[in-house]
Amino acid sequence: MATAYWDREEGGASPAVATSFWKAGHTPTLIAAFLYFDLAFMVWVLLGPLAPMISKTLMLTPAEKGLMVATPTLAGALLRVFNGLLVDRIGPKRSGAISQIIVIVGLFSAWAMGVNSFGGTLMLGVILGFAGASFAIALPLASRWYPPEHQGKAMGLAGMGNSGTVLASLFAPMLAKAFGWNAVLGLACIPLSIVFAAYMVMAKDAPNPPAPKKLIDYFQPLGNADAWWLMAFYAVTFGGFVGLAASLPIYFTDQFGLTPIVAGYCTAGCVFAGSLVRPLGGALADRIGGVKTLTMVYIVAALALAGVAFATTLVGALGCFVLAMLALGTGNGSVFQLVPQRFQSEIGVMTGLVGMAGGVGGFYLASSLGIAKQLTGSFSSGFLIFAGFAVIAVLSLTLVKARWRATWTSGARI
Repeated sequence: MATAYWDREEGGASPAVATSFWKAGHTPTLIAAFLYFDLAFMVWVLLGPLAPMISKTLMLTPAEKGLMVATPTLAGALLRVFNGLLVDRIGPKRSGAISQIIVIVGLFSAWAMGVNSFGGTLMLGVILGFAGASFAIALPLASRWYPPEHQGKAMGLAGMGNSGTVLASLFAPMLAKAFGWNAVLGLACIPLSIVFAAYMVMAKDAPNPPAPKKLIDYFQPLGNADAWWLMAFYAVTFGGFVGLAASLPIYFTDQFGLTPIVAGYCTAGCVFAGSLVRPLGGALADRIGGVKTLTMVYIVAALALAGVAFATTLVGALGCFVLAMLALGTGNGSVFQLVPQRFQSEIGVMTGLVGMAGGVGGFYLASSLGIAKQLTGSFSSGFLIFAGFAVIAVLSLTLVKARWRATWTSGARI
């Protein structure tokens, strides 16, 4: 199906016909969105790979460790709503610039003054929440350039920036061993600053933003049941992904006695698997529909997480985690193939709301694993409960899919 798109070389004034993904949007902006998202995610989960060393220095309990790594997730979840509103008010490019400056200044200040208490780690976690809230900026920045039939691919490629969690898992433990974990906070400012400069040069707001609305109008989607369903589905897929990304370094060190560096390698392998398939999840959803894709995702994730709960060897646990992350990463792309089909005119605020739900899911998983470990001496109950949420998600999809397919009229597969 041919689609109209804006000719950016002529100032966005005339429509042209395009049928391919690479001609339908603005590639420099897509790359800028990916880079911004990638480095933001790198620092968003930074406390996870550093947690074994931080907890040893500050003598934290398992529950405190869980709350420490979960705090950036919750802060990012709440700030995503704010960023969603900001995107629709001043545009995604300027919103992203503001958020990046806050994170860079916050990390630099934490490095310069030092983090010497559990309370200090929570304060740092709130600052890192601004990095997690990049989700509500980077995705609309890219999405607004693309027509409905390419939304899954565009959102998937921009969203593949969650691969930044791999960078944190690989390099943070090594740098912490060489220079101390506090120095890692300052070192992170270097790549963040480079990406900020590239972002300012490459990113460009789409020429067809939605008209400004009253503040109360931004919350109108919450009056629609579909918004709540999409939020719930993303709370499981993305919540599982980011919750595991933040918690796996602690799990591997506590459960199997691995060093922080080896635990980082194991975490990086799991996270890389989930990040790699996000755009594939969006493309698959474009091809066969988001509902079919998500149904498969939740079944596989539930089985894999249940397998983790009963795994007794490192190899067994690692295999289950990789399978779970592959499923959850695919699901992340699939949910955001569906969001623009139903809420195209509210994509900014819906990205914030759905992203917030994902962050809340991640906060629950990361914090509950710490609590489960402290109360029972095992992480198993935390994994089993989240596997149960995946089963509930499958049943919920069965309830809504017929109505969605009958009433949504975007022209893309549902």
